[in-house]
Amino acid sequence: MYKNYNNNQTSLAVNLDFTPSENHVVTVLSRFVDSIPLKDVMNATAATGRPAYDPRLMMKILLFAYTRKTFHGREIELMCAENLYMKWLIGDYDLVPSYRTINRFRVSTTMAVFIKQAFIQFRELVRQAGLVNDDALFIDGTKLLADANKYTFVWKKSITKYNSKLTEKTRALYDELIQNEVDLAIDQECDTATDVDQMKIVASQLDDKIAQLDQTIETEKPQPGGSPAKQQRRHLKKFQRQLEKDFIPRKANYDEALATFGDRNSYSKTDHDATFMRMKEDPMRNGQLKPGYNLQIATQHQFTLYYDLYQRPTDTRTLVPFLKTFDFDATPVKYIVADAGYGSESNYEYITDELDKQYLIPYGMYEKEKKKRYRNDPTKIQNWQYDEKNDVFTDYQGIEFHFKNYSIRHDQYGQERKFKVYQAVDYFEDPVRQALAQTPSGRQRQVSINNNWLYFKNYARVQLQSDEGKKIYGQRKIEVEPVFADVKAHLRFTRFSVRGLDKVNIEVGLVLMAMNMIKWAREKAHINIEIRKNQGNEKIDQRKAKITFLWSIYFELCPKLFFIFPNENLAAHFECRALRYPSNVW
Repeated sequence: MYKNYNNNQTSLAVNLDFTPSENHVVTVLSRFVDSIPLKDVMNATAATGRPAYDPRLMMKILLFAYTRKTFHGREIELMCAENLYMKWLIGDYDLVPSYRTINRFRVSTTMAVFIKQAFIQFRELVRQAGLVNDDALFIDGTKLLADANKYTFVWKKSITKYNSKLTEKTRALYDELIQNEVDLAIDQECDTATDVDQMKIVASQLDDKIAQLDQTIETEKPQPGGSPAKQQRRHLKKFQRQLEKDFIPRKANYDEALATFGDRNSYSKTDHDATFMRMKEDPMRNGQLKPGYNLQIATQHQFTLYYDLYQRPTDTRTLVPFLKTFDFDATPVKYIVADAGYGSESNYEYITDELDKQYLIPYGMYEKEKKKRYRNDPTKIQNWQYDEKNDVFTDYQGIEFHFKNYSIRHDQYGQERKFKVYQAVDYFEDPVRQALAQTPSGRQRQVSINNNWLYFKNYARVQLQSDEGKKIYGQRKIEVEPVFADVKAHLRFTRFSVRGLDKVNIEVGLVLMAMNMIKWAREKAHINIEIRKNQGNEKIDQRKAKITFLWSIYFELCPKLFFIFPNENLAAHFECRALRYPSNVW
């Protein structure tokens, strides 16, 4: 037997009385968006034309779509037309924003301000709920693919090489023009002689020279062996084509590429803000670089409190600019926690001196230095004998190193580092020791000590090995790593759908806020369950109190009734009940 099925009905009865549950994510995010201050979001709109959509409505649509793993404009538009919860969120059955409207709002300046305000409001929300504390912020980064083809790379090293070759060819062309009696009003020794503007001036001078030769050729008579003016014109036209068709366009492309690089080594032709990085997702296992962005987040209790995107592939250089975006008045914490990829002298110094915070960040050699083999290696400077009074190092071969001078060096990124240089003593009387005190090239051996770096390393080692440090640092993997797992595996967001640093910054903010909303809805559901459980316990306690009160009255009145109505069976009954239910049982 089957239920009656008839698809030929003339009408469909729709129940319009629909309200999601209190703990559903659509209810939670709707109330959250409504709580965001709108002073910096609600911009003045045009007085004429079609009214714009409310930014709160568009924000709710995007957040709910991202919680449902829907990231593309056309799919979000379809969701607005078909999804029941989305219809409740919009509030108007016939209202369906087009995919163009959704895509335009997603990359607008209004959305950029809105998502920033959303994170400020969310930090305050979870802090008031007691879900974050003042212990630590956990920082980590991951790479996300850009909306760009993996074969559209432009490398800075190649552009620099070909640009220098083009400069040499241009100077050689100028020399040939001078030999062909073209008066160039430029200084070939100047660096600006080969820029695009100067090359265009030379091209115009060539045009003038060719025009003069045309007039000369028209007036001259035929000559045996051909006209010298025609030969010169032929050479100049060749130079003119080479200059206008090849040198000037190439030089303009090289200048534009060098300006696009900035301090990067590569960019994508499809998305100029994307940098080629090594991704963990490498199916071919050939270490192929792909265009992407470096996402940095700061979390606590798996809630993303801060985030930012960077074009640098390494995490070391992103920590200081990332920490500058924090509002430590709103989230005052004691520790900054990160992995060894962030351990550097400049990062330690900034956290200690500028932020006045403590750090739980191991340096690159931290795990290796803990091993017994490293601690017993006599070739390591850390294991040499040091005479603090005389400031002398002695290696395992008995060679002494005395202080020579101070040295200031700069790394490839311009960071200043101060060293103390120690040089081996000359042992003229002992040829064997003198040979040990020299390098294979015959120079005296030297060692450089960076005391500032040693101080920060020692401080990091002490903090990480303390009981409190071990406890907090042990939480790092279960604090920040699951956030990336949720974004990439649960939401399946591994590639951006927009291009440009500002636009992808907005989109990743939507993704992280959508993940926050999912977790916040779960926390609210858990809190509501606890509240109901506590309310149930209170009712049980009240019921027990009532029963205790009634039994006390029962045992108080029954003996008196016995004396009023004497009965042996009744007395035995009261005595038995009193033994079975003593007054202190409740």
